[in-house]
Amino acid sequence: MSKFLKSCTAITCAVSIVGPTLAADMVTEIGPGEGQVNIVAWPGYIERGETVESFDWVTKFEEATGCMVNVKTANTSDEMVALMNEGGFDLVTASGDASLRMIAGKRVQPVNIDLIPSWSTVDDRLKEAPWHYVNDTHYGTPYMWGPNVLMYSTDAFAEAPTSWSVVFEETTLSDGKSNKGRVQAYDGPIHIADAANYLMYHQPELGITSPYELNQDQYNAALDLLRGQRELVSRYWHDAFIQIDDFKNEGMAASGSWPFQVNLLQGDGANVASVIPQEGATGWADTTMMHAEAENPNCSYMWMEHTLASNLQSDLSVWFGANPAVPAACTDGRGMQTAEGCTKNGLDDFEKIKFWQTPVSKCESQGTCVPYYRWVSDYIGVIGGR
Repeated sequence: MSKFLKSCTAITCAVSIVGPTLAADMVTEIGPGEGQVNIVAWPGYIERGETVESFDWVTKFEEATGCMVNVKTANTSDEMVALMNEGGFDLVTASGDASLRMIAGKRVQPVNIDLIPSWSTVDDRLKEAPWHYVNDTHYGTPYMWGPNVLMYSTDAFAEAPTSWSVVFEETTLSDGKSNKGRVQAYDGPIHIADAANYLMYHQPELGITSPYELNQDQYNAALDLLRGQRELVSRYWHDAFIQIDDFKNEGMAASGSWPFQVNLLQGDGANVASVIPQEGATGWADTTMMHAEAENPNCSYMWMEHTLASNLQSDLSVWFGANPAVPAACTDGRGMQTAEGCTKNGLDDFEKIKFWQTPVSKCESQGTCVPYYRWVSDYIGVIGGR
């Protein structure tokens, strides 16, 4: 049975899955499409040519299946969990810091991979990833993965920064100005992991082995670093398009970001670039998961199969600047991506990325760790200046 803190919300729960997880009965066959599929997705993940005409992997799906695709974008994992708790959605493109919460909270159901013909093409490193494969059960189909990069203004930096210190500590940049008031940080509790990742490199005496598994002393050190960062931050961002506007118009120098923003800014001629600094980076591996009470399961399975088409994965990889869940998307020539492009996006860096996970109280590395509900409340305090 799934065990979790019943006194907390599904957003703040400390998750511990120790046995078979109860969920809706697994679908055993796909029938006619219901006419629509309702999806919660990260910005930029599901395109129908409205932003850039050549990036459209929705229109042909709708024409072929009769399943109209309705998308609700969410800017944080917590927002995704909240929307799935409310219901009314069939699918969600969940990151690892949300997926286990939804499994434990019985908000998603097992996925029958036998009904997904393209499953065999999925990257072997993702097929049984611990953020969606629990108790020998699949709870989704991999979609896309990548690092949280350090995006910087090439006007502010003569050379690429080599350390995340430029967003954590006050310093004078190569344009002669301080970074104070010119950096941003992610508006989500999972940003505590970025601080912990920085401390892993610079304060090894803390003994941090995973940025998602922190004892009280390690956690306190990460919060102290973030309180110092608070003095530098101009905006805590969660909307990718607002961050894009800030880097265009508000003189931002550096921030943690996604390749998506970097790509769009560079495509618009902005003087920005990105790097993974010496400390490494956190990252995300996203999974398409199906609501436990999905009203459109047939269209949902059709969409999951559709998302594993190598041409879709290829174009999505180019659009988002990340890595496809289907390796053939890099090489088979069916889409826009190339082998060189996948290498640039970090396809070979999988083992270097510390993928988002839900922090739990009973952790593998040291027994007892600070659980996620504490991350939520304490990060709100940091942003508020406490």
